Amino acid sequence: MSVLEIRDLHVTVETETGASPILNGIDLTIRTGETHAIMGPNGSGKSTLAYTIAGHPKYTVTSGSITFDGEDVLEMSVDERARAGLFLAMQYPVEIPGVTVTNFLRTAKTALDGEAPGIRQWTKDVNAAMTNLRMDPKFAQRNVNEGFSGGEKKRHEILQLEVLQPKLAVLDETDSGLDVDALKVVSEGVNRAKENTNLGVLLITHYTRILRYIHPDFVHVMVAGRIVEEGGPELADRLEEEGYDRFVRPSEDVQA
Repeated sequence: MSVLEIRDLHVTVETETGASPILNGIDLTIRTGETHAIMGPNGSGKSTLAYTIAGHPKYTVTSGSITFDGEDVLEMSVDERARAGLFLAMQYPVEIPGVTVTNFLRTAKTALDGEAPGIRQWTKDVNAAMTNLRMDPKFAQRNVNEGFSGGEKKRHEILQLEVLQPKLAVLDETDSGLDVDALKVVSEGVNRAKENTNLGVLLITHYTRILRYIHPDFVHVMVAGRIVEEGGPELADRLEEEGYDRFVRPSEDVQA
């Protein structure tokens, strides 16, 4: 079992007026095989947490720690984090002109494993994953995310998840912009990866609709860079009924 531990994490981002605090003391433990959902309003710091785990240089950790299997994640480069088994599915996947999907995936797998996968089995595995995600086989020869629709980009993220087989995946608003059919297909891909590899999942979302298909073991509510409430799946149901007002209004009243 692998474990990601986040302790008293404080993170800032540089703005025109100086360093602005985004995360204000996050504590979180995620084990492989578990699914954690982080929910909260816009601007609460959810995506900042995702990109900090992945090592985005835009964000500065001012205090606290992130460890994975006891190793200091903050001392790792981005590629070292990936080789350790951490994976980020981005909210807005970037285009990579001149690099085909098939070359991108095989290069990534080679970098992770230290050797190139056998071409026959690799081709079989990629084709099977694409079929499950209802992706046209022609996508394998297209440049990464170039000209892809929003739904196609998200399917490609989950294709990476299935074939690269990380230990823990951070899914940053994977449901954003997906219609009902695409949401089901993408969710099925995440569930397959979890079943096949005992994947740990940190699922970041505004809405409960994806939680109908990817069932969380734990739900955490983030507001103003802090986790303000934690619970099981029933907490997501409460948020569906009540929204985030009860967390946000007290601070607004104080400021007024």
